[in-house]
Parts: sequence; structure tokens; C-alpha cells
Amino acid sequence: MPESDLCIEGTWVHMAQKRTLKRQLNLLQVVMLGTAGTLGSGVFILTGHAASVAGPAAIWAVLIAGILSFSIALNYCELATTYPETGGAMTYVREAWGKGLLAFLVGSMDCISSTFYTALSAVGFAYSVSVFVPALRESALAIGAVAIGAILVFVILNILGVTKVGNIQVVMGGSLLVAFAIYLVAGFTMPNGFSTATLLPTGRWFASTDPMTNIGVILKTIALIYAMYVGFEVIADDAEEVKNPTKTIPMAIMISLFLIVVVYTLVVTVAMGTSSTIAGSETAISDTVQMFLGTPGATMIGIAGMVGALTSINSSMLSATRESFTLSRDGNWPAFLSRLNRVRVPYNAILVIGAASMFVTLIGAVDFLSYITSGGYLFVLLLSNLSMITLRKKYPFIHRPFKVPAFPLTPIIASLVCVIVLRYSEVRALIFMAGILAIFTAYYFIKLGVESWQAEHKRSMDPGRYRLVVPIQDASGLENVVRLGTRIANADNEMNLCLLQVVDREATKDEQAREKLLRSRQYMLEKFIKYAVERNVPMYSKTVSGSSTADGIIDEMRGDNNVRLLLFKWPVDEEGQREFGENLDAIIRSGLTNVGVLFDRGIDRIENILVPVGGGLHSKLAISLAEKLAQADHGTIDFMRVVDVDLDDELYEDQMAFLQEVVMTELGNIPGNANLHIIRGEDPASAIVAEAQDRDYDLIIIGSFEGQAKPGLPFGEVVDKVVRGSNTSVLVLRQHERPAASWLRQQLHATNKKS
Repeated sequence: MPESDLCIEGTWVHMAQKRTLKRQLNLLQVVMLGTAGTLGSGVFILTGHAASVAGPAAIWAVLIAGILSFSIALNYCELATTYPETGGAMTYVREAWGKGLLAFLVGSMDCISSTFYTALSAVGFAYSVSVFVPALRESALAIGAVAIGAILVFVILNILGVTKVGNIQVVMGGSLLVAFAIYLVAGFTMPNGFSTATLLPTGRWFASTDPMTNIGVILKTIALIYAMYVGFEVIADDAEEVKNPTKTIPMAIMISLFLIVVVYTLVVTVAMGTSSTIAGSETAISDTVQMFLGTPGATMIGIAGMVGALTSINSSMLSATRESFTLSRDGNWPAFLSRLNRVRVPYNAILVIGAASMFVTLIGAVDFLSYITSGGYLFVLLLSNLSMITLRKKYPFIHRPFKVPAFPLTPIIASLVCVIVLRYSEVRALIFMAGILAIFTAYYFIKLGVESWQAEHKRSMDPGRYRLVVPIQDASGLENVVRLGTRIANADNEMNLCLLQVVDREATKDEQAREKLLRSRQYMLEKFIKYAVERNVPMYSKTVSGSSTADGIIDEMRGDNNVRLLLFKWPVDEEGQREFGENLDAIIRSGLTNVGVLFDRGIDRIENILVPVGGGLHSKLAISLAEKLAQADHGTIDFMRVVDVDLDDELYEDQMAFLQEVVMTELGNIPGNANLHIIRGEDPASAIVAEAQDRDYDLIIIGSFEGQAKPGLPFGEVVDKVVRGSNTSVLVLRQHERPAASWLRQQLHATNKKS
């Protein structure tokens, strides 16, 4: 894993170079994510379906499934504490067998399974609502609409931040456990509640006397309900957001699974011992509670069913979005899914998973959704168990805060459990799952092919397709601009360098004047060609006419718009600055290309570059260009962000994460020659100047301010102070942007500042 350094108040700290989520979930929140999230809709809508498959023996199926889950959960305790990162199973498979097809399929299937479970839970919520609004059951469209509405609520909550999600889970989970406790106590003690005669009217657990048939019934029931036991998998998926993970994760996994097994077994026992007519019902718990607690009991369980379904939506959506985040962060899924917002949650992933869950709810068939979810989870769990065996052999001395007992027997038993239960899953669901795996396999190889083609196409492109243009100003002061231009063009091997001379249109009409211009161009080319030769950069000169420098440059770009960067030198004299400022403003307003202005104080080398990062559009251009220069010259870059001196520790940490996110969004990763540097300061410009002087940088590359230029301050007040206060050469960059887009972004920026 590539790594970098992070400077905290002058101290450099080693830091993993990838987007990281924030550790903010405590033990109670994590237990409730694992417990309430799986106690949710599953037991409410699957109890009746389990009864229709196994009859009274459904109780044994529930208990055996729970006991067998402990072998898998113990493996997850070791894996999740050894690798406390978001992604769960995909992380373990990736560490065991590398970033290949297998890790991609496991991560993708885990994400899809959680997405289906989100949809299943939302449908369960809709059926719980139907206890109070019976008319909903008469329309599949109405059930779907209610389910979609529930998912939408949690999409919004997840975007607002995982702490809000965790707190809501604690409240909902606590109320759910209270409701189950009332149901169990009343069910076992009240008249018309549980009775052995109702549970076993024939005195037998199974309809058949054939042991093999009965074992098959148990296994088929386990395959149906297994999605009800995936709370520990949800905890592992969110391990990167858990405080003190080495202690919290094992405790949370074992506590949540124990509670789930006890509650499930007792609830199914009460339900089946109260009524013999619940087989196939999606509201079995509500139907039975009415028999011994009447309407108040039905109301309580109806509300509990709604709360339970919401907790399941909450936890499964959290799991699915973190899987998609990890897949994106590792380069397997589209990069935009790993973008974090200011509260450090993957908002794009949340939106996509939410939309996919809403679409899946239209399937509506509860048992089918459950089989698909369980089958997907079992595939993931199987590979996770096998990966642990490989990891023990591959990394025998790695620190493992929790070690599974009876190794390798425990992961072997867990793997056999997954295989056997998969064997008894519903055939249609297995075919559907195989289809999903086939689609993702095809996507994986197509993606590899496209990336290979793009790399080959880039290598085969003719050099000089794009241009870096240096407009000729004062030849005596242009040397370092051309030198820098050749370095930039060399860093991007698709570029050549053009020395562009703009002359008055009248000057081109006279033959002598034209000859003079030709000699001038030749002189410029001969004067600066040595820098192009040193860097193996194609260079040529060109003369264009125009009523002003700006008009000539704009006409040239409109006629052949392959210019990636216009590179100027800031004039020394005030008169030149005034005229240059007018031309520069016109070029910027045209929005045709990126603009760079060098404030030259000498450039003998470019080994150490400072890039102040504000996070705006122009700052991103500075990040990109600095990375290319540093790579070409084997230099180092410090990406620096200035934060307020009074910022509290939590917000300070968020600012560090924001800096990391901005750099990674632009570059895809953090290069090995780059450092992330956070400093406190009352005035950003003064802090930047002081930092440049303390560390003796060769060049500062800074993005222009966001907004329209002011007279005398074309790049903004902060940039102006940096330029005037620094003894180092400063390259100011401004990303090209169409006027309409610029105006819209400025309005949004102003609105955000006001809010």
C-alpha cells in the first residue's frame, strides 16, 4: 500500500495514501448496527415463509443457523480487527489473493447483497405499515411506493453523516428490543399465547419420517432465512468508522449475534406456538400478538415492525455504500463513487445505492429477495473464511488483536456451512446470482481491455498534439518563463512549445516590416532553443496579428484550439502591469484555455514545490501541474492547507481529511514524492509565505482565487500577498471556464458562504 507523510503542527506523521473514513461509532452504536439492523424486517416478514417450508421445525432451523453463524462470526472477529478498514470481505480477499477478479467479485456481490437486503427491508417496512393501512396490501404499486419513500429518508440521513445514522440506530434498536421483550413475556405467559399443542398438533416436529428429507428441509429453511444473521458482516463492512476497533469490533460482533440468536429463536417459537395458520404470511408476528395482547399488542408490534425494517434499511444501506466506496477507491468501480463530502461520507455512493435499492423494491417478492440476499452473503462469507486460512499462511507474524480459537477447524467448518446452505438455496435465486457474477466478470475484463486500449492509444499519439504557448513579451525577461514552459511540456509528452508573437495588423502589410518580424522570430527561436533541446521538447515560433495582444491570442486559440496552457511573465514596471492586466482579463473572460503567470525571482532548479490548497477549481489545476513537474524532475511536492488557529480538534481532523480528498480527487492517489502539510495560521497568505521561507522551496504553484478579478488584484488578495511577500518564484494558475459556468459557480459559492 503506498504511503505518504502528513505534517501536523510541524510534526510529520506517516499516513496511508488513500481516502479514509472517520472513526466515530462507539460500542453501543456498533452493537445496534449489528443487532437492530438484522433484528429488523427479517423476523417480521420471513417467520411465516419459514413456517411454510419447515412447519414447527422452522424453530430448529433458526437456532441451528444461529449456532453455525458463530463459527463465521469468530473468523470475522479476527479478520476485521487485523484489517479494520471499510469493505469487509473484499478487503480480506484482496489481502489474501491480490487485487484481481476474485476480490472484485466478492466486493461487488457483497455490495449487491446489501442492496437487495435494503430493498427487502424496505418492502418489510411497507408490509408493517399495511397493518395500520390494510388497503396497501391490495396494491403492489402502493407497497413499492412506501418502500421507496423509506429508502429515500435514509439516503438523506446517510449523506448528513454516519454519526446521525449511528445515533438513530441506537434509539430505534433500543425500542425494538423492548417491543420484542414485551412480545416474548406476554406470549409465554398470557392466555391464548404459546402452547405446545398449537406448536406440535401431531406431536412431531417434521411431517416426514425420513431423516435425510428432514435435514434437507432444515437446510432449505436456513438458506431462506440466512440473511437474518448478517449483522456481523455489516459491522466488518463499517470497520473503518469504528472507534477503538481492536476491542470494539469483536465485542460488538459476539454481543449482537448472541442477541440475534436468542431473540429470533424465542420469537419464532412464540409465533408458531400461538397460531397454526401463519405459514406464508408476511405479518406473522402482528397476526399472533393480536391473539394474546389484542389491538394494543398489534399496534405495538406493527410499530416495532416498522422500526425494525427501518433499522435494517439503515444498516444494510450503510454496508452497501461502504462496499461501493471501497470498490471505487481501489479502482474497480467508477472513481466518482469514492468522493467524500465535508462530513466524510461517500455521498455519490449513497445516491447510487439508494437509487438501485429503490429499483429492486419493484421486484416485490419477499421470499425471492431473501434467497438472493442470503445466497449473495453466503458466497461472500465462503470466500472470507477461505481467505483467513490463506492469510494465516501468507502473513504468519502479522499482528492479530483477536485470534480465532481451534484454527484451522473453525474456518473449515464455517466454509462447509456456506457450501451446504448454498446447495439448498432456491434454484431461481442461484441462477440469478450466477447471472450477476457473469455480468460483473464481463465488466471486469471489458474494463481491463478498455484501459489497455487507452494506454496503448496514448502511447501511439503523435507528440505535439497539444501546445503550451508562451506569448512573447519582453525578450530580456522571458528566459525563465521559456525554461519553465519546456519543463511543463516535457512533463506532458503530448505537448510542444510555441513562442507566439502578436503584432499590429498594419505591421504585416509592409514587406520590410514582415522581414523584420521574421528575423525577430528567428532570433527568439535561436535564443531559447537550448532549453527545448535540453528537455527534448518540440519548439517553434509563430506570428499572428491582432488589434491587441489579447485579440491576437484569442483569435489564435479559436482558430486552432489545442492550447493547454498560456504561460506569461508578470511585467516588472507598473505601466506594463496595467496593460498586461487588461489583456489578461480579456483572455480569462474568453474561457478558452488555462492561464499561468510566473512571478519570476529566479528558477535554477525545481526540486521542491509548495502547493497551497484551497480546494477550488484553480487550486486543482495547480495540484495537477505540480505533480507532473515533480515527476519529470524527480522532485518533491508539499500540498499545504492553512486552517484557523482556533479550530477544534475534530474540525481540524476534518480539514486534514479534506486536503487528502482534494488531492486524491485530482490525482487519483497521493504520489510517493508528495507530502500533505497542515498548518494553523490567522492569515493564510502570511502562513504560506512563512512556510516558503522556512523550507526553502524552489517554486510556489498556487491557484487563483474564486471569483471575478478586482482592479490591481487579478488573482485575488491572498495570492497578491503571497506574491509580494515571498522571495520564491510563484506560478499562479487559472483554470479555463466558460463565462456562464463561471457565473453560476460564483453564485453557488456566494450562497454557500452566506449559509
